[in-house]
Amino acid sequence: MMTEYIVVGAGFAGSVVARELADAGKQVLVLDKRGHVGGNAYDEPDEASILVHRYGPHIFHTNSRRILDYLSRFTEWRGYEHRVRGVVDGKEYPFPINKDTLNQLYGLELDEQGAAKFFERVREPRDPIKTSEDVVLNSVGRDLYEKFFLNYTRKQWGVSPSELKAGVAARIPVRTNSDDRYFTDIFQFMPADGYTKMFEKMLDHPNIVVELGVDFFERSNAKNDAHVVYTGPLDAYFSFCYGRLPYRSLRFEHEHQENVAQYQAVGTVNYPNDHEYTRITEFKHLTGQTHSGTSIVREYPTDSGDPYYPVPSDSSEALFKRYEKLASNEGNVTFVGRLAEYRYYNMDQVVAAALTAAQRLLGKK
Repeated sequence: MMTEYIVVGAGFAGSVVARELADAGKQVLVLDKRGHVGGNAYDEPDEASILVHRYGPHIFHTNSRRILDYLSRFTEWRGYEHRVRGVVDGKEYPFPINKDTLNQLYGLELDEQGAAKFFERVREPRDPIKTSEDVVLNSVGRDLYEKFFLNYTRKQWGVSPSELKAGVAARIPVRTNSDDRYFTDIFQFMPADGYTKMFEKMLDHPNIVVELGVDFFERSNAKNDAHVVYTGPLDAYFSFCYGRLPYRSLRFEHEHQENVAQYQAVGTVNYPNDHEYTRITEFKHLTGQTHSGTSIVREYPTDSGDPYYPVPSDSSEALFKRYEKLASNEGNVTFVGRLAEYRYYNMDQVVAAALTAAQRLLGKK
């Protein structure tokens, strides 16, 4: 059978589009330059048989029953509500900032109303709100901004919050109650057997052929007459003709500790003001595994390496618009996903974008 579609990338965007096309009777070839499926959500047992996320923690959360139901075709779920602490002056505090954070940090005894009044008293009103610095100062004022946000953002993004668009900080809520969950979505789960198993099931279809360790750009006959669904970096597709879009990358330092039942009290601990790494995640919290030892990962943001996070600034957006114009004129190619659309998508948002792209290709939208 002749390949009708070539999907470049076997992460969320590529795998969902491939499955939708295959279910509609189309012949699909999926290529990924890595040696595994799942993209950055790839997980595998480490040397101690603890399931770890090789590219940092991925916690699934959504308010969309449609997205949850779609993925439920390929996995069972384990309920999990992620919790994070932020270390300030050697002590751990609930993060995002809530009533308990204020009480523990400042030695107060605020109730919800008191916490709301506290935020109102310390906030520095900003109008208009253009940057991430504006968002945080407008919400919690300078002291909390400097303790929890300023240096973490500098490490994570390589620039000051004053240089980042407002949307980055808008992802992080502030609460007047004691809710210490990192996310508040209706549905918060982890795939029961891991993300990789979910992707393998999604791509297990008689109309899908998967080739791993294959670089689309080095495969001279890759395109032929097939329609290409491209989920890689947008600038790379056009050979960086306008220069490189700014991305932040990450270096991961995985470590297994024998005979340590628990390394930290919650899934992730942020270190805004200490160390070169931004955070440590302990995987047993995420997976629910029982084991005599534990496995952690430290994340070190870098400028070089695989692209992870599009850097949301005015200059990067302007450069993206130039590439977007090229993409709109590229016949027989569909661009979808975090890297191809240069958007800081959550996983459920990527799935939604991929389903929409597949519907368009199939003439349903």
